Amino acid sequence: MVDTKPKSAASSWLNVAVDYGPLLVFLAVYRFNAPSESNAASELLAIIYGTGAFMVAAVAALLISKWRLGRISPMLWFSTALIVGFGALTIFFGDPTFVQLKPTIIYTAFGIALLAGYATGRALLKVLLEAAFEGLSDAGWLKLSRNWGVFFLVLAVLNEVLRAQMSFEGWLWAKFWVFMPLTFLFTFANIPMLLKHGLSIDAEEEAVKNEPPTA
Repeated sequence: MVDTKPKSAASSWLNVAVDYGPLLVFLAVYRFNAPSESNAASELLAIIYGTGAFMVAAVAALLISKWRLGRISPMLWFSTALIVGFGALTIFFGDPTFVQLKPTIIYTAFGIALLAGYATGRALLKVLLEAAFEGLSDAGWLKLSRNWGVFFLVLAVLNEVLRAQMSFEGWLWAKFWVFMPLTFLFTFANIPMLLKHGLSIDAEEEAVKNEPPTA
């Protein structure tokens, strides 16, 4: 029998890279071009360069997902479309507000969709992720959809608070040092509930690595 665990683990980590890689590219290009002293024009240029790199990286991540994983989840399609759309608006109008609004729109849309699905007895998270955690019951998927729906709405509010209170660079760093840790902590917090609803021990690590994208 062929051992598929190494391949599965590689695929799981590739999911993480696809989700967060473009954001890392955005930050790296922005920091490389950011002025050493306060200069509005130079900072805007750095944001535009970073946004352009973000768009290219997001499309590359989409293609890599199709090539290496054989699929593109509806969540990734939607997220990439908004990155390209709002990134184009940022570059065209020279206004970083558009790219900063992208997470709020994604979080709000997913949050409302998941909670609406929960209210009607449909676990939309399973559809959006196109993933099946081994052994997880329909009740488990439904509760997970509800939990992520609430969490997405919390992230939407948090993004707007940070966008209003922080500089662009501060907001960009918050994507790594606030949103990512919160997402992983929230994912781990759901593991006991998933195990109670049939998630197999072997699939526990898969459940952590396949959390919905929040970048």
